[in-house]
Amino acid sequence: MLRKGRSLSYQEFNDEDDEGGGDEDEGNAPSPVFFDDATEDPEHEKPDSSISQTQDDVRGPNPPMRFSKTCLKNFFTVVLIFIYLLLTAVAAFLAYQTISDFLEKLNNPVMSVIYKEVDSFSSPGIALYPGKAQLLSCKHHYHDYIPPLVDPGKPQEVDCNIKEVTYFGPFANETEKKALVVRGPSDVRNKELIFMQFSRNETEEDFSAINYMLFAKFSDLTDSANKSEFMRDCERKYSMWTFSGGFRTWVKMSLLTTSGVKNEAVEFRQESSVVKFNDKRPEGAQTDQLYFAVFEWRDPFMQEIRLIVTANAWSSIAILCGVFMALFKAANFAKLTIKWTIKMRKRHLRNKARELNHVT
Repeated sequence: MLRKGRSLSYQEFNDEDDEGGGDEDEGNAPSPVFFDDATEDPEHEKPDSSISQTQDDVRGPNPPMRFSKTCLKNFFTVVLIFIYLLLTAVAAFLAYQTISDFLEKLNNPVMSVIYKEVDSFSSPGIALYPGKAQLLSCKHHYHDYIPPLVDPGKPQEVDCNIKEVTYFGPFANETEKKALVVRGPSDVRNKELIFMQFSRNETEEDFSAINYMLFAKFSDLTDSANKSEFMRDCERKYSMWTFSGGFRTWVKMSLLTTSGVKNEAVEFRQESSVVKFNDKRPEGAQTDQLYFAVFEWRDPFMQEIRLIVTANAWSSIAILCGVFMALFKAANFAKLTIKWTIKMRKRHLRNKARELNHVT
């Protein structure tokens, strides 16, 4: 309305100037200030200021809210990455522990004891080293019964299978040894036993004893081509035992078989009981010391010891597969999380640059 009023007054003013003859053009020309006032419209300035203020009011609360959401997302992202790194460390430790346990069990097998019942054993070899002693008798008896002695100290019947072997000892001294190898009992069900009697003049020695050695099979000696070398090997493998003069030593044997990783070993375990011999001979005959020995099997059970590797390769492989799968999933998640973080960072920078450009 103001602009229309101003245009009408200007038109009337022009008409009046035209009627006046047009001589005073310079004095009646409109001033530039008038046109400046006419071009400046205060009604247009007010809406612009109100619109900009309204936009500022609308945009004002958005940046803090967007900042809080971004911080929250970044916080949870860091927490998730930390959790997956922790799970990855636990999975790696589990893999290391599984491999260590497997190697330890593989290098340290467990001993398993098995008792096997048998009707009879293979006849063992009983190697006796009498020295100067003389074998007086050797008989087989059954059912733990030994008949009373008849004329002790005198030679009697010998019904045992005996082999005499002479060889040099396997150790440094290499002394010559003479062994009487007796075929041992085998019928464990009927409690077969062997009763032996020795005599020796003990006037020249301080102690009286006879050494003996047990090995697995008597047939190994008879089948051996070199019996001396066989006895040397037996002396390396088996232990020596003794029974004293003036006593009856009752030896009960048990067989122990150990199956190793590469070879198998046989060992004898024995329980012995000693009973004093009541010498009823005349005093002149008592100068010769008498030795009595009984050998039998303790029970019909053969003990087997086996080395068992408790490490199970398949279970270890299954655990490692699960661990590596977890590691792969964790790595994949970490990769995607990093990509998402980079993407969100770029988006944040892009939005920030856009806002700065808009403000500029």
